[in-house]
Amino acid sequence: MHADTAYAHPCPCCGKPRRIAHLIDLYERNYQLLERLIPELELPFERVVSKSASDLPLHLIVVERSPYTSELRLTYEFEDPSGKHLEPDLWIRVYRDARVAEALHCGARAPWTATDEGDPVAHKFLDDQWARNHTLAKWLEYLLEHGHGFSIAGRPRLSGFSAAR
Repeated sequence: MHADTAYAHPCPCCGKPRRIAHLIDLYERNYQLLERLIPELELPFERVVSKSASDLPLHLIVVERSPYTSELRLTYEFEDPSGKHLEPDLWIRVYRDARVAEALHCGARAPWTATDEGDPVAHKFLDDQWARNHTLAKWLEYLLEHGHGFSIAGRPRLSGFSAAR
């Protein structure tokens, strides 16, 4: 794959060839939407459900915490005779210090193995990032439009949790 054909798909925001800066802008937009959905992005709880009059219950599950980042899952839970299914099951890494949020694939970020501008693995990773993060942005907008939110009231807080960690 040549560098000139690597980004044949235009950027949805401006129609120009995709650039990494546009992907970073999308991460920033996702953070802003998440901040509206989850006012306390320090996530002082393990698992919580948002209920909406016009949508399914939304489950938020905290996967990992560190001083500057958190990993969480947003999903709907479906039950059928074969068991519980989570769909869509978006894993999200929130970088609170940088104020960006990135949709991850299957709970883990794909390895970055690019060695030069024409590396097909790098281009596949970036194409996948575009798709995942656009999906996240659209879904977050949908959730907010349907009244979902994880406000402070009614959330089971962790004992001894301090946002200053």
